[in-house]
Parts: sequence; structure tokens; C-alpha cells
Amino acid sequence: MKLVLAIVNNDDSNRVQKALASEGFVATKLATTGGFLMSGNTTFIIGTTDERIKPLIDILKSHSKRRLEKLETVNVSDGMFVPPTSTEVMVGGATVFVLNIERFEKI
Repeated sequence: MKLVLAIVNNDDSNRVQKALASEGFVATKLATTGGFLMSGNTTFIIGTTDERIKPLIDILKSHSKRRLEKLETVNVSDGMFVPPTSTEVMVGGATVFVLNIERFEKI
């Protein structure tokens, strides 16, 4: 038995949730916030058998795409306002943790 924690971008979460459900995976969905960009994420908590890990990972890969987005930054230098600059950052994709579970009970 495995416990999977999958963190995906909010933009991808509905597609991921529908794909998981269509393949029979039961998931708990939590709203979370990333640390670096402070952007919205969704964390899925999924319990599954060892044999279903590969199909689960395949779903996450195919529905959680990485993409470049522009991030506007405001700079202050020596107390002077510097015009905003734009930086491209990679967002999306999924961060997945697969944990071994010794015991599972649904009560």
C-alpha cells in the first residue's frame, strides 16, 4: 500500500482531479500555497496499491504541465523606486511523494 502526496498548480488541479476520478482513484484535495512564488497549489492525498503507482504517476505527468509565466518584480534601490522588471519563471508540473504504508483502516 502506498500514500501519494501530489502537489500541482491550481491551473491544473481540475484536469488532474477529473482524470484521477475517471481511472478510479479516490483523492482528498487540499488547497495549499507554494513557498517561492506564494502561488496557489492543490495537494492531492491518494491511497493506492503498489501496482497502481505507475498509472497514477502517468496521470499526474499528462495533466500537470510545466510552463513559463512572467513574474513582475518591483525593486527599490537606495530608497529609490526602480521601474518594475519582468522575469520568466517555470511553474506547473507536479511534486509527488510516494510513501510506504504499513497499515490502512477505514472506520
